Amino acid sequence: MESTVKKKVGTDLTVGPIFKVLMIFAVPIILTNLIQQLYSLVDLMIVGKFVGSEGTVGVSTGGEISDFMTPLATAFAMSGQVYISQLMGVKEYEKAKRTIGTLFSVMLIASCCFAVLTLIFCNQILSLLNCPQEAWSQARAYMIITVIGMPFIFGYNGVCGVLRGMGESKKPMLFIIVAAVVNVVFDLIFVIVFRMEAAGTAIATVMSQFGSFLAAFIFMYRHKEEMGFELKLSYFRIDKEAAEKIIILAVPQMVRSTLVRFSMLWVNANVNAYGLTAAATNSVGNKIQKFMEVFMQGVESAAASMVGQNLGAKKPERAKKSILYTWGFCMVVAAISSIMFVFIPKPLYRLFTSDNEVIEFGVIYLRIMVMTIFVNGTTGAFQSMVTGCGFVSLGFLLGIVDGVISRIGFSLLFLHVFHAGVESFFWGTAFSRTLTGLVVVGYFLSGKWRTRKLLTDTDNKKKLKVKRA
Repeated sequence: MESTVKKKVGTDLTVGPIFKVLMIFAVPIILTNLIQQLYSLVDLMIVGKFVGSEGTVGVSTGGEISDFMTPLATAFAMSGQVYISQLMGVKEYEKAKRTIGTLFSVMLIASCCFAVLTLIFCNQILSLLNCPQEAWSQARAYMIITVIGMPFIFGYNGVCGVLRGMGESKKPMLFIIVAAVVNVVFDLIFVIVFRMEAAGTAIATVMSQFGSFLAAFIFMYRHKEEMGFELKLSYFRIDKEAAEKIIILAVPQMVRSTLVRFSMLWVNANVNAYGLTAAATNSVGNKIQKFMEVFMQGVESAAASMVGQNLGAKKPERAKKSILYTWGFCMVVAAISSIMFVFIPKPLYRLFTSDNEVIEFGVIYLRIMVMTIFVNGTTGAFQSMVTGCGFVSLGFLLGIVDGVISRIGFSLLFLHVFHAGVESFFWGTAFSRTLTGLVVVGYFLSGKWRTRKLLTDTDNKKKLKVKRA
């Protein structure tokens, strides 16, 4: 008799007070992302203080590929999370087990391919990014070392995607705490004590990624019966049906992430062309913005799982209210962030640099980003409905709009029409998700997600045909 996934890991998101369940599920995700951003910020702080602007730009530019690949890992993990959440909603535990094994196999293959390609084209990538010559050696060392940790990034995200699909969000927070501690300790040792500059930060980053993956793997192995995990080669056999569902969901998210990252690389490359001060201002500003958006992204990720489980359980009203609560929370976070960006921009920048020119330019950057915070909060909240219901084709469209049309288009508009110079690219980023926001809000208001065929609907129809036969 085949073993089944016993639903002992995770939470049933289809019952209980909506806001309370959402926040209980979301808070660990927020804390997980927050800790992850914190140790990323520690990298920048330590390098900025002990290596200077060359180190700051080196870590930022050299880390572009890692930043580029992490959303791809998240796309695979999210696709598994959405499909697993729908399977858990309809109690298809055996199918969930096969999906988990397939997800891990696909992610391992993808991560190894991406790592090899990065190592081969490292110099070409840095050239395309217009990496300042002063920071070239730092950026190259950081990029080469960090790609070694790519399988660990994919592995960690894969386990977390499975857990969140099952309604478990607390354990990923513990995994990332391990990574944070390892990262900070080895940052201090390699950068401050051994003076290894950006390379030291890169080694600390890889070791932290391995630490988080190892912690996740140990938990998964200890709870293998509840999670439907088996440590044997046959378990990692790719199930055709599960792989199709994962890829169908992942590709649009990967396209969106790729296009968004491409447009961000394009923006960063153009900003780098304005010199070290502009590049450092953009690098630090990006980190601050990402840190503040962690709170919103955590709730948005939780909302996607809630939507998946509740639509799978045929509870559309509960799914709708989950999105509305998510949007309200995001607007509160956006308001707090905007107050900080407007009134204390210099203290925020001083956390990462002592360069007065960068700090002064940072005031302009953060005040422009006020718009970004509100737009991203609205777009992310309502896009959780698109993700949760598995609307693949719309996700693909959003990737094109978000990644190419908006960010690059608005940047060129401000550059050539308003002649705003380097600030054109800041404004392009600020406007980048406006069109996407209009689309996802419109889809939510249309109510068409209520009647959308879920990924599990096809499976159930196949079963009915078999029984009738």
